[in-house]
Amino acid sequence: MTERPHLAVIGAGPAGLAAALAAATRGIRVTLIDSAGEAGGQFYRQPAAGLGARRPRALHHQWRTWERLARGLAREVEAGTIEHLTDHHVWVVERCGEMPGAGAPAVPGVGRDDVTLHAPEGAEPPAACGAQVASAARRRHPRPGGFAVHALLGPLQEVPVTVHADAVLLATGGYEKVLPFPGWTLPGVVTAGGAQAMLKGGLVVPGRTAVVAGTGPLLLPVATGLAAAGVDVVALVESAGPKAFVRMAGALAAQPGKVAEGAQYAAQLLRHRVKFLARYTVVEAHGDERLVAVTVAALDADGRVRAGTERRIPCDTLAVGHGMLPHTDLAESLGCRIDGLNVHVDEEQRTDVPGVWAAGETTGIGGAALSLAEGHIAGRSIAARLHGDEPDPRQWAPAAKSRTRMREFFAAIDTVYAPPAHWTDQVTDDTVVCRCEEVTGGEIRAAVGELGAGDLRTVKLLTRAGMGWCQGRMCEPAIAGLAGCEQRPTRRLLARPVPLGVLARAGETEDD
Repeated sequence: MTERPHLAVIGAGPAGLAAALAAATRGIRVTLIDSAGEAGGQFYRQPAAGLGARRPRALHHQWRTWERLARGLAREVEAGTIEHLTDHHVWVVERCGEMPGAGAPAVPGVGRDDVTLHAPEGAEPPAACGAQVASAARRRHPRPGGFAVHALLGPLQEVPVTVHADAVLLATGGYEKVLPFPGWTLPGVVTAGGAQAMLKGGLVVPGRTAVVAGTGPLLLPVATGLAAAGVDVVALVESAGPKAFVRMAGALAAQPGKVAEGAQYAAQLLRHRVKFLARYTVVEAHGDERLVAVTVAALDADGRVRAGTERRIPCDTLAVGHGMLPHTDLAESLGCRIDGLNVHVDEEQRTDVPGVWAAGETTGIGGAALSLAEGHIAGRSIAARLHGDEPDPRQWAPAAKSRTRMREFFAAIDTVYAPPAHWTDQVTDDTVVCRCEEVTGGEIRAAVGELGAGDLRTVKLLTRAGMGWCQGRMCEPAIAGLAGCEQRPTRRLLARPVPLGVLARAGETEDD
């Protein structure tokens, strides 16, 4: 019997789940690889079973969609068509052998096993994941070519695992953008998504009195979620103003569901008496050992702070965010085309690297509904092409229609939820911009004004900004803003830190 084609899906959020289910139900064997302990991603993040949450749905909307996805995943896992590898942290995806049109050289020994565990001598994989790997490693994969997905196993990320597949779907999601201001490194200042993750995943809150600030649609569920959990949310500070929403009335009218969702959040803010400050921004966070207050101020039409409008708000928590950025590290290391900050895909969600598809936030920030549509299209396309057939776009026409509408909607949203035009005015020379290397705004300005740096790479070489643990993921938007240059994706060979011993053994086989 001919072995079924094999797809590796990286990321078990909405896009990855939709793609895995669409492909698995059409005869493709899927390995779903995710760094979290449970499926769902950030949007469907679940509290640990040991916490005994009685009503987890209270922390979510679109709960029925999650239940449908969860049931589908459980069904396919039980049937053996999907293998779900949790706590697997992917650090690189390698093209192996000759893919049609790819021209990649063959790598000896790669493509022999679907999943290979490379445990150091005497080391044991974590008990929760070892059985998964052991069962998968017994299956042979004799076909040449394809891809090797290299991951680190478990919470300590020390045991390397390699998954071999005929095709790869990148559903790696996005991460938060936070712009610096004086005091943003104080304990008590967290990202908006971080506060939400604490609540959804740990059933804990970051403090008792909170200000939620920045810009973007994420602020609404964060503020209402914290308030519903008992936090005194004293203010929601949004830099966008009402006039911006009037200008996008047409886009809003095309998405009545989103309008209704916004109205529900507004009603919850009123019920919890959360003060909404539109066209305001955080100027400074105050405190010695931890946060005790924030100063906010109104913005003028040009995005500058209006003198005399400053107000100090006592609080022990500031949840702040300025939108989202796509995770593109794996796509960049594979050589996929990047448009602006997004992975470029065609109508089938294919990248320009043969055998590689992408879906969800990595192709452009657009929320869970867009991710689900893109994942479904990608899964159907992959299934057809791995079976040697030409896909029929009519089979996913409803998802394509939804994708078009949602992309248009979020393109309009991006123009509304832009950070204040002159946010850099609030970054003092003493403000730490790169946390990892403790590089200040003054040092970055000196690199530009006195030493002639005109791009991110030169600023990095002169100041070490972006050379730390996060490799610039946190500070690059701020560095680009202060340097007055365009933020471009930085091509990183590895998507996360890797022990040297793992790199030394990469590519080895059982016969070596």
